[in-house]
Amino acid sequence: MMAMQILEVDIKLPYRERGSVLSRLLSKVSGRIKDIHFLPPDATGMSEIRMELIGGKELVQELRKVVKIGKLSFKVLSEA
Repeated sequence: MMAMQILEVDIKLPYRERGSVLSRLLSKVSGRIKDIHFLPPDATGMSEIRMELIGGKELVQELRKVVKIGKLSFKVLSEA
C-alpha cells in the first residue's frame, strides 16, 4: 500500500529549459498539485519552481527522471 503524503518539491533549473521540463512535469503530476509557485530567474539564469503535491516517494523518483538538468529537492509536509 502506497502512503499518501503532502510533499513540498523545489526544482531549480535553467530558465531556458523551464518550458520543456514543465510540460513533462505536468503530465506526471496532473491532478496532484495543491499549490505551485514560479520564481523568477536569479542572476545566474536559474529559475525555481515550488510545488505542493499529494503523492509519495515513488512520485519523487518519477520527477527526478524528468528533471535531468537542474536540481530537485523535497520534504514531507504531512502524512495523509
